[in-house]
Amino acid sequence: MTSSNVMSDETSGPADLFDMTGRVAVVTGGSRGLGKEMVMAFAERGADVVIASRKLESCEQLAKEVERTTGRNALAVAYHAGNWDDSNRLAEVAYEQFGKVDVLVNNAGMSPLYKSIDTVTEELYDKVLDVNLKGPFRLSALIGTRMAAADAGGSIIFVSSIASQRPSPNELVYGAAKAGINNLTYGLSRTLGPKVRVNCIVPGPFLTDISKAWDLDAFNERAAQAYSLERGGKPSEIVGAALYLASDASSYTTGALIDINGGPR
Repeated sequence: MTSSNVMSDETSGPADLFDMTGRVAVVTGGSRGLGKEMVMAFAERGADVVIASRKLESCEQLAKEVERTTGRNALAVAYHAGNWDDSNRLAEVAYEQFGKVDVLVNNAGMSPLYKSIDTVTEELYDKVLDVNLKGPFRLSALIGTRMAAADAGGSIIFVSSIASQRPSPNELVYGAAKAGINNLTYGLSRTLGPKVRVNCIVPGPFLTDISKAWDLDAFNERAAQAYSLERGGKPSEIVGAALYLASDASSYTTGALIDINGGPR
């Protein structure tokens, strides 16, 4: 197996490039939605996985599913992205269990809406910035530093949002936090290179479990006008980009923002 960032002189076929056998992937917000899709995709291609989320029970259920269906090792860890010490603990637990981390996916986030900007409280503002920016920074700093010191290097993947580029009036705080993630992607790619690649997936609206609270008829009507593909994304449609960035397929890609958004008009 070649390292994450140094390609072998031997020619590999397309399937080999996406092979993750022997690697360890940490996915925050990994128990549901886009995170769950990435966890399963990594495990199906040979990686052991650390599933981190606030709800430990959900992580444990998915860990059992991973081990049953793929035969890979899966570790469930309770993790609150907005808690600085939780990032310290998650990094330590992952390295204690597996001895290394090859891939880190910062997927955990929150996007509460509000009626008007003057109703945003300091508590809400701080919580959104803590979960969406502070936590990913701290965890990436800890794990990225260890990756950079290891021979194999590694890959860090941030999950941003179309709101970082085109925020609606009721998600300005969330959009600002995710814009920080976009900036952090480029900054860490320079800080942690050449051994660590740092990239970012920028999703549009995906029909995850969160969308169950939406008025889907109204959403579908808007999507037909607002997006070239005229629909929201399926959670499974995040997998291609995640595998590309996590594997040797992207060995010469770093500091990149990859839009997966259905083509906003």
